[in-house]
Formats: sequence, C-alpha cells, structure tokens
Amino acid sequence: MKKFVLKGTIIENRPLNDSYYLLRVDIGKALLKEGFQPTPGQFVQVDADVTGAFLRRPISICNFDETTALMDLLVQKVGLATDRWASYQPGDRIDLVAPLGIGFSLNLDWVGASPLLVGGGVGVAPLLYLAKRLSEKGITPSILLGAKRSELLVLEETFSLYGNLYYTTENGSKGETGFVTDHSIWQQKHSSVFTCGPMPMMKAVAALAKKFNYPCEVSLENKMACGIGACLCCVEKTTTGHLCTCTEGPVFNIEKLLWN
Repeated sequence: MKKFVLKGTIIENRPLNDSYYLLRVDIGKALLKEGFQPTPGQFVQVDADVTGAFLRRPISICNFDETTALMDLLVQKVGLATDRWASYQPGDRIDLVAPLGIGFSLNLDWVGASPLLVGGGVGVAPLLYLAKRLSEKGITPSILLGAKRSELLVLEETFSLYGNLYYTTENGSKGETGFVTDHSIWQQKHSSVFTCGPMPMMKAVAALAKKFNYPCEVSLENKMACGIGACLCCVEKTTTGHLCTCTEGPVFNIEKLLWN
C-alpha cells in the first residue's frame, strides 16, 4: 500500500477529558485521488514538533471520511509530543506519514454476522473506524468499552452510531462492574473478536476468544520508532519468527502470536 508524507491541517482539537483529546485533521482531497485509503487498524507516524523529542510517534487512525478527507486521531497526553499536540489550534499544520501497517480483517466470511469489538483506554481508537467500516458493510457489531471509571470512557456517541454499545468500569460507575472479560456479553454467541488496549487486557480477551473458539485479532501497541521496520524496536515473537509490529502488524491473528 502506498505511503504518504503529508502536512495535514488541524480542523478541530477537542478535549474529551483530562487525559484524552481528539484531533481532526484535513489531509486534503487531492490525496484521495492519489489512492490514499487507510484501513481500520492502520496508524500514522506524527512528527513530535517539540524540542527534546526527536522521533515520530505512532497514533492509530480513529476514523476517516473518504469523502471529506478528514481523519480523526485519538491522543492520550503522556509526554512532550502529546502535550505539544494538545496545544494545536484550527489552522495549525501537522506532519504525518500514513497510512502504515496492516489493519484488521474485513473479509465478511472471516468476520461473520456478529463480531465483538473490545477496547480499553486509548486502544478504543482503531475499533471506532473498524465499527464504521463494518456498519457500512451491513454488519452491526457488539462494542464493549472498558475503563477504570466512567470519566475515562470516550467517543461513546460516535461508537453508538455503528454498533450496540456495552461498558465495564472497574469502580462500577457505568455499565457492569469489573474488567471487560467479566462482562455478561461473553455469555452471548459471537462470530469473531477484535481487541485493542493494554497488553494484559488483550491477552485476557484473547484467552476468552480461544476458550470459545472465536477467531480473534489484536492490535498491538508495541513501542515503535520508525514505523517502517528499520529500527527493530517493535519486534514481536510469532509462529513465523520475530516480526516487526509496524510492518507485519500492528494487527495480528492471535493464532500467530507466541503468548503464554
């Protein structure tokens, strides 16, 4: 898939809570004619744009409009670069390399009629774009979002446009109490499972998927520096050897991962 180095324009910078904000970026309709078309699960590498942070940062594509060329990026404030982007105003420019990596499977024979999407933390980002694309194909997924408390749940209104929404919070402030693996949604029948979030959460979800014999894909959040497989800092152990998450993933079928 063709990669683009581009300067996008910030259309909106919307704070969602104390930890997360949403950047809406206009990449320019001209790129659509050149073949720019990301798939759910792919990511962008964003220039840090701040002294003391030299490497680009990987950010999942949260949503993309193929008509307007607007891309949404869900960002968690965790350091110099993300704090810098939080100050961006409409009209500011943002330097991106995109789209990168391999995304989720969209083959309907694999996905099936009743997929379950499970997200936690900033890992909900790629699942929103996935839910949108599945909805466009006539599939209504079940979407389970987990957080420590309700204030950390984000983009609920948009998620609800594309699927049936469920929640868990560890303190019981919204939805069912506990972790995403504790939710009663697992008592229902699903055709496939997609998940992204903290590693312990994804491993627990993958274990449940295996227990119920559901095909399952996970979007890994390994540290990435280059985004093109050159630095080898994001290598993951798989059944076919050590693979770079940024080029062979970030989405992997759990059958390929050597997880304990």
